Formats: sequence, structure tokens, C-alpha cells
Amino acid sequence: MDMDEHKPEIKGLPENAYSELKPGEEYKPVMSPQKVYPEVNLRSVLLGLLMAVIFSAAAAYLGLKIGQVFEAAIPIAIIAVGLSAASKRKNALGENVIIQSIGASSGVIVAGAIFTLPALYILNLEAHFYQVFLSSLLGGFLGILFLIPFRKYFVSDMHGKYPFPEATATTEVLVSGEKGGSQARLLLVAGLIGGIYDFIIATFGWWSEVFTTRVIPAGEMIADKFKIVFKMNVGAAVMGLGYIIGLKYAAIITAGSFVGWYVIIPVISHFAEGQTLAVGANVTALISQMSPEEIFRNYVRHIGIGGIAMAGIIGIIRSSGIIKSAFGLAVKELSGKQAVSANNKRTQRDLPMKIILGGILLTTVVIFVFFMFGVVNNLSQALIALAIVMVIAFLFTTVAANAIAIVGTNPVSGMTLMTLIITSLVLVWAGLSGTAGMVAALIIGGVVCTALSMAGGFITDLKIGYWLGSSPYKQQTWKFMGTLVSAATVGGVIMILNETYGFTGENALVAPQANAMAAVIEPMMSGKAAPWMLYAAGAFLSLILTMIGVPALAFALGMFIPLELNTPLLVGGIIAWVVTTRSKDAKLNQARKERGTLIASGFIAGGALMGVVSAMLKFGGINYVNAEWFESNAAEALALLMFVVICGYVVWESLRAKPETEA
Repeated sequence: MDMDEHKPEIKGLPENAYSELKPGEEYKPVMSPQKVYPEVNLRSVLLGLLMAVIFSAAAAYLGLKIGQVFEAAIPIAIIAVGLSAASKRKNALGENVIIQSIGASSGVIVAGAIFTLPALYILNLEAHFYQVFLSSLLGGFLGILFLIPFRKYFVSDMHGKYPFPEATATTEVLVSGEKGGSQARLLLVAGLIGGIYDFIIATFGWWSEVFTTRVIPAGEMIADKFKIVFKMNVGAAVMGLGYIIGLKYAAIITAGSFVGWYVIIPVISHFAEGQTLAVGANVTALISQMSPEEIFRNYVRHIGIGGIAMAGIIGIIRSSGIIKSAFGLAVKELSGKQAVSANNKRTQRDLPMKIILGGILLTTVVIFVFFMFGVVNNLSQALIALAIVMVIAFLFTTVAANAIAIVGTNPVSGMTLMTLIITSLVLVWAGLSGTAGMVAALIIGGVVCTALSMAGGFITDLKIGYWLGSSPYKQQTWKFMGTLVSAATVGGVIMILNETYGFTGENALVAPQANAMAAVIEPMMSGKAAPWMLYAAGAFLSLILTMIGVPALAFALGMFIPLELNTPLLVGGIIAWVVTTRSKDAKLNQARKERGTLIASGFIAGGALMGVVSAMLKFGGINYVNAEWFESNAAEALALLMFVVICGYVVWESLRAKPETEA
């Protein structure tokens, strides 16, 4: 290993890294398979676990606030490269891959947990830490174990056929040795600016968090009479997320929101004028007396839920061929019919199949014990719950991996929503309903959701390792530790945020996916009338959008998430478009895009982290916000001004970028 440290520094990715291989052509990774490089050691493991804790807390806060879990892989990769550059560490690429792989457990575990488990609190059910922790942990383990047999298919056999957008970006960061230090510094500066900005709002309330058109008398009149209002969250983290998403998807998400707020709400209000009875499920107030926000909660959101569910089903139907072929591949792998290649290179070695099979068996037993004694306390119902988890998690593992490989987006929320509907129907048939049935269905959904989220995220890590020449079995081994730490962190953060903000009420965290799950599951388990007509409207809307080529899931999610959290996404997307199209020089535009991505990543990480700190301060009774000022029109006007300032900073800093040849 000492000899390796004096070898020439790594230059870059091979020319055929992103293209399909010709017959007989072989991909040679950055780190040679014939050499041994530092990968797993005390430094890489401890840094990876530290990243898992930090980004789990940050991603959980942001995800529950706006419904979007930012991917931690790129910021973690930048930090890892920056630290190795600052310490002048040679041949740290292998270590950095391990740091990134362990740390990236945070985002996928968070996505699995926050999409379902906060619904336990939303429905006022008794939720224990061990339930949140174990559902995340066991789901994460299942996702890892089910995915490993598919690694060679996705990362090697399909080389050049799948774009792997997130893996590509992370790989480029990791392999850019000298540039990593300056990238890490810019990320730190942006993190401080975004973090302090959002911390001032949350802890001191110097300006409002949301700007609305109600600040002027005409806007107040239009909101009351015509039920039309514009709202925008002025947080740095949310705007940064819009930059990362880009104009196309930010526009589609916001379009869903605009259709809900500027078409459906005014139309409902108009036709309800003079009506004596309200229509809809469990609605007691008259529509004519409702504010736009109340009409949104009682009607538009349910349409969004129907759209999300149908979009998930459409995605699964479209992937049916992949599921079938992947299922056959998995059977061959697990039955040992595909023998281990004689070419047992370090870069092609997975965990032995016996360990995978043993791990699946052990995880299955633990899940059964968890369901039997910690959830349902009934043998037949525990077996049914176990069967649901194992079948759905296995079948949809490849769907999640395939989605990530092609578009970088995992449709896990749609698949989980369908899982909850199936689970609820089966459990009611098995005699489990009411509050006990809701708890069981949500925890089952949590396990499945985390498994699918992990499968999609882990294939990204393994592709990065394939490009760079890491040892897959080392990534796979230490991914379990990252999952353990992330699951424990997420469980604690969810409980703290529930105590501090809650997930229901006026100032609660929005937790959109968990609210969607709760809205679907409660009527099915309690015998109440569900708003099926509104669900159907959303489902048909998704079908129409799919027919005309519009991503239905993004549009439906926009209808479900509150307007104020969608509009800053559009602003961020517009900024990304502006800074990447101002020049006729393609290299300059690309450099500006990358610099802006770093700034946006810093805003996201810094804003979310300081949001967690602020939540912990409030949890401890420390709160400096003057409510009267915070809700005043002057504070809203100042909020808009501050938002313009921070947007201006992103544009200015991004335009300072220079092409790589000049840097």
C-alpha cells in the first residue's frame, strides 16, 4: 500500500466511461483492478458515519418541511475531496468513495422514513422510537440485500446504456482531484450564507418566512372575494433545491400548484357561491366561508393524492417488462445457476451469495419478530404482513434501481402509496382494522418504502464505484453500518421535530407524502367515507398528463405541496436557466452551472442543518421570534427584499465561473 502512495496521481475517467462498449472492448476503471488502494480504514469509516449523521438530520428536516429529500451524495463527495486535498492526502479516491457511500445512506433512509412514519403522529397514533428505528433499519437492510444480485446487470452489463445522472455528477466531483479543494471552500461559504439566512428566519424572526399578496389591501380583497392569493417561501434552502431540480421539473411542479390554486380553488369557490351545503369527505364548513387555504386542504390536496397514486401505478406498468426480466435474473443469481466468474478481480467481487442469502433469511426472521411482538401481536397477521413486505420489496427493487439509472428520480412515493392501499385491503380482510390496523399498515409501508429507497440510492453508489474502480464487496459491507447510523438519527430527528413543530396544525411541518399516506389509510381502516371522487379526478388527470407527455408524478406532487413551497422552486429553476444560457460558449455555461450547483448545494445543506439546530433550540424552550412582527406586512415586505438579495448573490457568484481551461 505504501508503494501505491508514490504512484502518479489519477488523471480522469476513460473515454469509454459513458459510452456503450464495442464487442471485445473492456472498461478499465480509474483505479486499476490489479492494484490495491486505501479504501476502508478508520478515517474513511468515521468520516462516512459523521456524514451519515449530519445529512440524515438535515435531509429529514428539509424533507418534512417541503416534501423533497435532497441527495446528499454530491455535497458529501465534495466535502470528502476537499478534506483530502486540505490534508494533502495521496491516493484518497478509494477512501472518498467509501465516505460517500456510507454517508449517502442518509438521504435514502430519510426518504423511506419521512414518506410514511410521520403519518403515525398525523393520525394521533401511539408511535415508539423502536418502531421508527427498526422499520427504517430493516427496510434499509432489505434494499441492500435484494439489490446486490443485480449489481453486475445494472453497472456492468448495461454500461453506457443507462445515463445514471446523479452517479455521473458525483463521480466527476470525486475524480476532479485538484479542483476539489476550491469546490469544498465554495460549498462551505454558501452553506454558511444559506444556513445563517435561514437560521435568522427560524430563530430570530427578523423577517417573515412566507411572502403573500395579502400585504397590500387589493391582495387581501382578491384573496377573500375570489379566493386567489400568491404565496412564496423565502428560504435559501428551498430556492437552492429549485436550482438543483432545474427549470423543467420546477416548472412542472409549480404548474401543478398553479392549476390547483388559480383554476380549481376559484372554480370550486365560484360554483359553491350561495350553496348551503359543502361537498367532500369529512368537511363541516361551508365552501363559501372557506379561505383559499382551507379549500386547498379539503379538496385540491385529495386530487393531488389521486394523481400521485396513479402516476406510481403508471410507472410500475411501464416497468413490467424490466420486473419480469430482473426477476428471472435474480432467480438465476440466487439459485447459483450463474456461477462466479473465474475472473475474480477486486473490482468485480460482490459479497458471497451465501452471505446474501443468510442476510435475507436473518432479516426476514427479525422482521417477523418485529411485526409479531412490536406491531400486530397476532401470528397470522404477522405472517401476512411479512409476505407483503418481502414480495413487494423484492419485485420493486429493480424498478427503483432502473428509475435511478435512467432519470435519477426514484418513484418510491407512488409505489409506497400503492403498497399502503394493498396492505390496508389485505389487513382489513384478515381482521385487522381501526387504529391497530393503521399502525400496522404504516409500519409495513415504512419498511417497504425504505427498502425501495435504499435500492435506488445504493445502485448509484455501486455505479460510482464501478467507474472509479472501488471494491464492491467493501461498499456493500459498510453500507450496513451507514444504514444503522442513519436509521437511528432519523428516528431521533422525527421525534424531536414532532415535539417542536408537529405535523398537523397551522405552523406544522408539511410532511406532504406522510399526509398523503395518512389521508389514504384512515378512511380504509376506520370505515369512514373516503373522497374517492377527488382521488379519481386526480387519477384521470395523471392519465391525461401521461398521454401528452408531461411527467404526472411531478405535476401531482405540485398539486399536493402548498403553493408557498413550490413558487421558490420555480425561482431557483429560473436562476439556473439564466446563468446557464447567458453565454454562447458552451464550456462557460457548463462552468457556471457547476458553480451554481455548488452554491445551491451549500444553501440546501446549510439551511437544512441550521433548521435542525433551530428546531432543537425551540425544543429546549429557546425562541427569540416576536410573533406580532413576524406576521406583520412589514416583515413580509422585508422578506421579499431579502429573498431578492440572496437570489442576486446566487446569480452573481455563478456568473463568476470560468471555463476549466482558464480556471
